[in-house]
Amino acid sequence: MPGLQKARALMASPVGSFCRLFFSQIRSCSAISVSSAKPVIAAKEPFPVDLIAEKRYAWCACGHSQKQPFCDGTHKKSAPEMSPLRFTAGESKKAWLCGCKYTKNPPYCDGTHKKDFVQKTDLHSQPQV
Repeated sequence: MPGLQKARALMASPVGSFCRLFFSQIRSCSAISVSSAKPVIAAKEPFPVDLIAEKRYAWCACGHSQKQPFCDGTHKKSAPEMSPLRFTAGESKKAWLCGCKYTKNPPYCDGTHKKDFVQKTDLHSQPQV
């Protein structure tokens, strides 16, 4: 049973949430390694973006990118154990992509940025979760 408990803990963590696939919105996911790596908070609000149908995107999962909410490759140096979440938009639409990097529905905002652990943490820092 210890293995089952570890699996449940992983799926409930921010690490596990990065690899959930939601319908055709997200076609592929680059898994980050199972480690104690946590993203830094890039913003305390979501980023409004216009997604284009069938276009591939790489959402920054580490929080270090200077091209938020998208990846610019900074993770290779600043957070090598993490990688972006790659997805393809199923349809053209306006979307709100997570800026705090702790959503349970990546890359989309789920309101987590409103929680105290995000709001009380300095930008570009890791929250005490």
